[in-house]
Formats: sequence, C-alpha cells, structure tokens
Amino acid sequence: KRIIAPSTVGSLREEIEPGHFTMPSQFLDFTRTRNGSFTGDGKVIHISMADPFCPELQGVVASVAASQGIVMHRNCTYVCIEGPRFSTRAESGFFRSAGADIIGMTLVPECQLAREAQICYVSIAMATDYDAWKGEAVTAKQVRRIFASNRDSLRGMLGALIEETPPERGCGCGTALDEAEI
Repeated sequence: KRIIAPSTVGSLREEIEPGHFTMPSQFLDFTRTRNGSFTGDGKVIHISMADPFCPELQGVVASVAASQGIVMHRNCTYVCIEGPRFSTRAESGFFRSAGADIIGMTLVPECQLAREAQICYVSIAMATDYDAWKGEAVTAKQVRRIFASNRDSLRGMLGALIEETPPERGCGCGTALDEAEI
C-alpha cells in the first residue's frame, strides 16, 4: 500500500549540496521509452498527477528528517531523464532554467504507476553531485563516494519512517482511480 523510494540525484541548485537529502513534490518527465501505464486493451485511464506524491508520507518524512537533524530540502522539482547516462552541460543548464531543483533517472514512471495502482508513494532523494552545470563532470565514482558517506543517515531515516508511518492510510492515494477512467 506504500512505497518509500530512496534514490540518488544530481543537484541543480547551489544550496542543495552533495550529501543533502531532498523530497520532490513535482516532476518534469524527459523520459521517452518507458511504459507509463498498466492499462491496455482499449481501456483509457487519465490519472491525476497534479500532486504526484503522497502528502501523508511526505509529512512523515519531513518530521523524521527534522527529528534526526537531517538536511531535507522540501518541495523540489525533480527532472527525470532517460538513463543510464548523466546529462550534458547544455541539458543541465536547460533544466536549471526550467526551474528544476534535482535531476535523476529513476522517478518516472514508477511514481505514476504507483498512483495508477493506488499505492502511496514518496521519494527521498540524496544529492550526490552538482550535475554538469557547475563545471565538474559527474562520475559514478563520485556518486558512490557520497552515497557511502550518507548511508547510515539514510538507513536511520528509513528505519524511523517504518516506525512512524501510521498503520492506516489517511490520504486519498487509495482512491486515485475513482475519477480517472474514461
């Protein structure tokens, strides 16, 4: 009924430093080859993605991060690109100018599929680099190093989230399809 999705991302903002955590509230989808729906056989679903993440889980994540002294940037816009590659400098600059805060390869379509399946979904994204906009090219080695240095904070946060998440859902994620079928 719930998905807590940790990931690593690049930062498109100076204030979101490598090692900081982010919680997206919006996304820009720049993927091209991924299937974004479970529907088929003539059935058409138009699922609302105006607010793509579970507000209840976002509140729990914010509370846990604050109680553990973890830097958590909220209300971020996540741009999802087709992997497995890092962005070019031109793409990085474009995404910054479009208002995106973080960039990664794993959010879409999983969050929209979760919505279609009426599953609560929240993303906890650890910034590991400044993408290509800040001068230095991103490397997988750099991503691994920052992730390894933050692993214990992430584990502690995930453990507390399991403990702090209410057993019953108090959000509307479980009824997302009520207004979606055409």
